[in-house]
Amino acid sequence: MKAAFYQEKGKFTLGDSPVHSPGKGEVRLSVQYCGVCGTDVHIFHGVMDKRVGPPQVIGHEASAIVAEVGEGVSDIKVGDEVAVRPLRFGADHPFDKGHKHVGKNLKFIGIDSAGAFQQNWVVPAYTLHKLPEGLSLKHGAFIEPLSVACHDVKIGRVKQGENTLVIGGGPIGTLIAYVLKDKGANVIISEVNEKRISMLRELGFTVVNPIEQDLKTAISDLTEEKMIDCAFEVSGSKPGVEAMTEVVNVRGRIVMVAIHGGGPREVDLFKFFWSEIELLGARLYEEEDYDEALHIAASGAVPFEKLITKVGGLGQIQEIFDEIDQNPAGMKYLIDINQ
Repeated sequence: MKAAFYQEKGKFTLGDSPVHSPGKGEVRLSVQYCGVCGTDVHIFHGVMDKRVGPPQVIGHEASAIVAEVGEGVSDIKVGDEVAVRPLRFGADHPFDKGHKHVGKNLKFIGIDSAGAFQQNWVVPAYTLHKLPEGLSLKHGAFIEPLSVACHDVKIGRVKQGENTLVIGGGPIGTLIAYVLKDKGANVIISEVNEKRISMLRELGFTVVNPIEQDLKTAISDLTEEKMIDCAFEVSGSKPGVEAMTEVVNVRGRIVMVAIHGGGPREVDLFKFFWSEIELLGARLYEEEDYDEALHIAASGAVPFEKLITKVGGLGQIQEIFDEIDQNPAGMKYLIDINQ
């Protein structure tokens, strides 16, 4: 069994993935595919070493086949094809108000403990969701990021017919756009990368390049001056933060999806007062978000194959991460764990 270990900034090495029998309430997985998340790229850049504690196996956007079940596991059986919800819940804390998915004692599997860039992986049984019949294991690796998108849209309380804006048309932004479309919302995407713009337009989305057009004016024209009921800031950029308060209407909602970890951003708080705007944070997902993601995936509403930039084997993980750094237009890169 093989595994890819993040060693230090910019470096992976291959090593062994020992076969450990699962304990009580655990399952051993034969990992099939794992997507590369933006968080994985941050780890690769060396900015999370203190938390990750290299050398460490990372990766969490996984599809897998159940290889062995531990004591007390009854709802999962050997041979089941599954997606993983990589959250290890700690003790309850009064601060959390029952929301364990963002609790003080939460540990993220694939960051705080060994992840899915390995052929053999033991995880708690409660993290597993069976893939719907007909969904390939390759496309099953999209369930985790699609669940993120489902959670973001749920936090935004989006209703059918509302005007929505996704600021940033990368992998998560694009999946948010598909979930919004599934909800019956009108979707506009703001994106600056020409290759991504071309791809998104080919997928049928309305896209505005704020470098070439005034975003506020363009949205006013597209919405007949109604502007945006719910905006999603996914770009992680200063211009994205500036734009979000300019485009929402009275009592409009802004969902903060991107991780603005580089320090405080200036936000026009007057706009919040003047138009009674809401700013909502969205992080990770809950069990119900996985259920919705599985339903959307089974419906065929998301053309997963068109969103895949490249599939590489586990032995190619170093060059895959190097290529991601050099390709800002890329969408979803997958690692075939058994290749």
